[in-house]
Amino acid sequence: MTTKSLSIPLDFPFPSPKAHPLPTLHPKIQFPCKFPLFSLPQRIQFLRNQCPPKCQNPNDNNNPVPYTSQQEAHFTETQEAISQFLQEFGISAAESNSIALNSPKYAKMLFDSVKDLEEWTSWKSGGDGNEFATLGFKEKVAYMAKEKGDNGKVAFLESLGLSLSSSMNVARYLHGESLPNLVHKVKYMKEILFSDSDDKRLVGKYARCMMMNLSIPIDEDLQQTLSLFEKVEARRGGLDMLGSSEVTFRCLVESFPRILLLPLDLHLKPMVEFLESIGVPKEHMREIFLLFPPVIICDITGINRKVQALKKVWAFDKDFGKMLLKYPWILSTAIQKNYKEIVSFFHMEKVDKSSVDTAIRSWPHILGCSTSKLEVMVEQLAELGIRNKKLGQVISKSPQLLLRKPQEFLQVVLFLEDLGFDRETVGQVASRCPEIFAASIEKTLKKKIEFLDRIGVSKDHLPRVIKKYPELLVSDVNRTILPRMKYLKDVGLSKKDIAFMVRRFSPLLGYSIDEVLRPKYEFLVNTMKKPVEDIVGYPRYFSYSLEKKIMPRFWVLKGRNIECSLKDMLAKNDEEFAADFMGF
Repeated sequence: MTTKSLSIPLDFPFPSPKAHPLPTLHPKIQFPCKFPLFSLPQRIQFLRNQCPPKCQNPNDNNNPVPYTSQQEAHFTETQEAISQFLQEFGISAAESNSIALNSPKYAKMLFDSVKDLEEWTSWKSGGDGNEFATLGFKEKVAYMAKEKGDNGKVAFLESLGLSLSSSMNVARYLHGESLPNLVHKVKYMKEILFSDSDDKRLVGKYARCMMMNLSIPIDEDLQQTLSLFEKVEARRGGLDMLGSSEVTFRCLVESFPRILLLPLDLHLKPMVEFLESIGVPKEHMREIFLLFPPVIICDITGINRKVQALKKVWAFDKDFGKMLLKYPWILSTAIQKNYKEIVSFFHMEKVDKSSVDTAIRSWPHILGCSTSKLEVMVEQLAELGIRNKKLGQVISKSPQLLLRKPQEFLQVVLFLEDLGFDRETVGQVASRCPEIFAASIEKTLKKKIEFLDRIGVSKDHLPRVIKKYPELLVSDVNRTILPRMKYLKDVGLSKKDIAFMVRRFSPLLGYSIDEVLRPKYEFLVNTMKKPVEDIVGYPRYFSYSLEKKIMPRFWVLKGRNIECSLKDMLAKNDEEFAADFMGF
């Protein structure tokens, strides 16, 4: 389709993105962001239901005036004119139809502009000799679209879900960008950012965790990222929708319009290749870009410089991609600055840097935590006797403990004291299994106590059982404890036998079935020819090395025809064993 070049006054009163605001619409006129995928006649009916005509009485809510056939035809022609206008820029018919049908506010703007211009020119010329009046309605719409000067970008941006005002603002950034290139670029970005992952809420979960543990002054990149999170959170579904293209992409473009200016072949694709080269799988690229969008805009050389500096400081290479996936904010200047503060703080606490780096690799959210907040938890641990080297061991095992709220930590301490532990023993438990102090009392600790009670470990026995094997309180019942109990039952032990063994030697339920329990049991009954009941009286049998202690001592005793209990055979040290059984 071609448009005529007309000599028309420029002072006519129709909306323009630069000079005039949008027309004020009737309160009941509400255009959806996207049309349902219906046929064109159905869409016209949809518009009829959504948009009462100008001639409707604004006070008459019960008897809307139906559209005239001419108005229906004009709405149809407006959509067709936009589609044909977009095709002039090289957009396929299918894509241009989709854009035209999914940019209703843009269509309404052109429709009203044409109507306003028709009224103005009719009044100006008295209805005679008006060249504009001789054009068909579709030509008038195409002319108005051309006059906007955005070359179809506003319609395309609205079809992505942006509001009309946002589409106009973003279109100004894209003045030199061709529409076909823009469409192709958006398709590529959506493919990278919004994969077919089943768990789209996972990105939002990561974002919440990162925000919750951020307590340092932030830089501009982090500020823009948090602003994006706030926009998404304000939408229906909140941050759970961060991984959904329907909600997030329009917020991303509004917050970072520059991403649509980036050249596809010279920047976007090389950036994806670079991240793959440092260990980020392509299928997880979206986590990096959605959780820290400034990465998309940054110069690759600058990011590589940061990556190499971090690798040198932390002395690790192959795991950097995994680290970046856990915490993309690590590329932020503010986070890198805080890393130096954290290392300096723990140096003052006499904790080895290697322990600090191990903790950060395991739980990089520590990097967003201020040293003043870390100091509070370090003081809590110090009251339990955990300092210096012990502190390094604790944060290496359970780095998330550093981000625990002090009152939650103290509640765990009181919980253990209520079980019969003194403060010194609580400190010993914390040194051996700090994960307990990062666990939920209601969801984890109390449930384990209830479980132990059900299997025959009463409250009187709990202090001894937990002190010897505190890991019981954070072990998975279904995947760890119950399978071991089932195995022991299968070899002939009763529930009462197992409870007795756990009370005497609680680490029993932490041993691997295939690597510890089965080979030692089979050696006991098949080679040593002892009854399974022997391990009930001495469950510590499973703690000794089969190759280094059990087998050598058994063959020594067998060679001398000596029969003895498991305890006599294994509990003695080498000197005592030699003196008692070998005559040395």
